[in-house]
Amino acid sequence: MMRFLIDMNLSPDWVDFFQKENLEAMHWSHVGDPRAPDTKIFNYAKVNDYIIFTHDLDFGAILAATNADAPSVIQAKTQDITPNVLGPKLIEAIRQHQSSLEKGALLTLDELRQRIRLLPLK
Repeated sequence: MMRFLIDMNLSPDWVDFFQKENLEAMHWSHVGDPRAPDTKIFNYAKVNDYIIFTHDLDFGAILAATNADAPSVIQAKTQDITPNVLGPKLIEAIRQHQSSLEKGALLTLDELRQRIRLLPLK
């Protein structure tokens, strides 16, 4: 079962959104220090089998720099990152790429498209 860890740069409102879609989600502020570096969030997600959902490109850079095969990361590259605007597109992408996300992937969403890359990034 997919579980999502929502990064600090996204609203805790995302937790309710995911739960309404029958997906388990937790906001980082409920687990760790809000000022924690991305590497700490990354390691927590990897150890605890979470998919990171973020509005931050740093997690993709960490995946590339470390040649990691986990955790999966979904990065939103849109201006409006509210659940009511981005949410439907996000859920569609999660459902479309579920098997890749469960194996290890970087999913990038923007206003016009989505891109999936399997881990480790090459």
